Amino acid sequence: MTQTDQAPAASETLDMFLGDRLAIRQPAKGYRAGLDAVLLAACVRPKCSPAMLLDVGAGAGTVGLCAAARLPGLHAVLLEREAALAALANQNAVANGVSDRVRAVHASVSASAMELKAYALEPDSFDCCAANPPFHDEVAGTPAAHPLKAASHAMPADALEDWARFMARMTRAGGQALMIHKAEALPRMLDAFAPRFGRLRILPIYARPQTNAIRVIIEGVKGSRAPLEIRPGFVLHVEGNGFTPAASAILREGAALEI
Repeated sequence: MTQTDQAPAASETLDMFLGDRLAIRQPAKGYRAGLDAVLLAACVRPKCSPAMLLDVGAGAGTVGLCAAARLPGLHAVLLEREAALAALANQNAVANGVSDRVRAVHASVSASAMELKAYALEPDSFDCCAANPPFHDEVAGTPAAHPLKAASHAMPADALEDWARFMARMTRAGGQALMIHKAEALPRMLDAFAPRFGRLRILPIYARPQTNAIRVIIEGVKGSRAPLEIRPGFVLHVEGNGFTPAASAILREGAALEI
């Protein structure tokens, strides 16, 4: 089956990523990946090939699939706690012709060693772990009416610690860990990453020049003792709604994002 052979169900949409290179089905009213997932995938930079990526909280698989499309030698595991999304991620891998090196598993960051072993997942085995976690504090507002959307968009305020701990557990020595989040979450991201990773790099993401950052990407290296760096910011839009040339190259052509 090719990515155009089957229309999405009424409860799903079919969305194009990296220009027309990827067609990804995702829930129409649940968790919906977009620009953040593509930016995070563009930062995946393993030091070897073939390499292994663990997409933590993968949803429909956008981060892992975008990274695999850019890096032909990359193998990816899409870890997703919601069974319906994990199944959809596997379908997307098949539809985009990469199921030989991309697979989804139904598990969470709290999975036991036995659960992970059942999926042939071993600690200290991934060259890169990437995460685009839920942005909202589940006790700070009214939960979404759609159960899948509520589960995917909100989590406890202290849960970033659990995500970072799991990423450190699964990343090999010298491997890369990446996370994207709202800019206001940077203190919590640093608290979670600093005890577990070194050579931390912070990349602020700006919607437009002369505005406050709307997102931050943090990168760490397991076992490194290099100091923290704050990188030059990345700007998404020129005047109006058009993308900058650098943003367009990432979002439409699958270019890498240096951090």
